[in-house]
Amino acid sequence: MSKLQWKGSTLLNPTPAVLVTCGNFENANVLTVGWTGIVCTRPPRLYISLRKSRYSYAIISESGEFAVNLTTADMLEAVDKCGVYTGKNKDKFVMCGLVKEPANVISAPVISQSPLSLECKVFETVSLGSHDMFLADIVSVDVEPEFIDENGALRLENSKILAYCHGKYYQLIKPLRELGFAVKKKGKGR
Repeated sequence: MSKLQWKGSTLLNPTPAVLVTCGNFENANVLTVGWTGIVCTRPPRLYISLRKSRYSYAIISESGEFAVNLTTADMLEAVDKCGVYTGKNKDKFVMCGLVKEPANVISAPVISQSPLSLECKVFETVSLGSHDMFLADIVSVDVEPEFIDENGALRLENSKILAYCHGKYYQLIKPLRELGFAVKKKGKGR
């Protein structure tokens, strides 16, 4: 059976459904971002892509800072509202019941309900067409202690993390195996 051929499209999904916070603690905004991901391990870097018309675009361009806040199923309504309403005329934190917390390194707040927040500083903006990509260094990570195991490893299995895929939200995570399981020998080492 041959695969169907479609024209090029944005079908690399699912992606995390994240809330990006920007501005400063007193004058902050929050928006839902679907175009985000890791671009480098050392140094730790990620990207978000925004349209220039978005209210937060100018805020991030001027401050050079933002936080990427992972979301959970419990935050679903806030995630959806923050993706359709603009912060230009509404305080989306108040509207959605999101609690701001001071970040450790950047001036933008992080979201209390988020299990994990990545504090970021922009090092380059790339114009791509419909969106501009903010490339940023991850300068601090804020993690809820309940998601750290006794060995200090991050365990988000019970966090009900949200993902976005083709117009729908999904709840993740069901671990299947650990990285490298296919090449590990049973018994001592390799």
